[in-house]
Amino acid sequence: MVSVSVETPEQTEARLCGVIAQAQVVVHDGVWCFEEFPTDQAPEITTTTLAVVRDNESWCRLVPLGQEHDGAERFGIFSFHFPADLDNSGFVGWLASQLKVKLGTGVFVICGSNQARGGIYDYWGCPIDLLDEAIAVVDALRTAPI
Repeated sequence: MVSVSVETPEQTEARLCGVIAQAQVVVHDGVWCFEEFPTDQAPEITTTTLAVVRDNESWCRLVPLGQEHDGAERFGIFSFHFPADLDNSGFVGWLASQLKVKLGTGVFVICGSNQARGGIYDYWGCPIDLLDEAIAVVDALRTAPI
């Protein structure tokens, strides 16, 4: 269930520092890219496909970069799984803002749900050249005093 928190900015900061400290973080190996498909041609989902999304004009699949992806944007991927019953409302905006301020780059986030692992999870993508720096920001936030 989505939580609605009524709190001060300081309380939000403290809560979200606690959320990131409790989340399971995984840095996914390799370089990733998006493949696009027309709406009438849904992409095959393989064991290496991390996510599939669509809008009114195309499908998009997040996959490991291959030789066939010449010229594709290259991303590093990390993910968060949150414990059940943890109020992670505002997490995406909070962390995206932290990364923008500290690294000067935006990110993309694709969310899903797995009730067996606590509910909502997030895949985060950033330019591959900034992945190590993004993970350093995440690690610093995970160990920040609350």
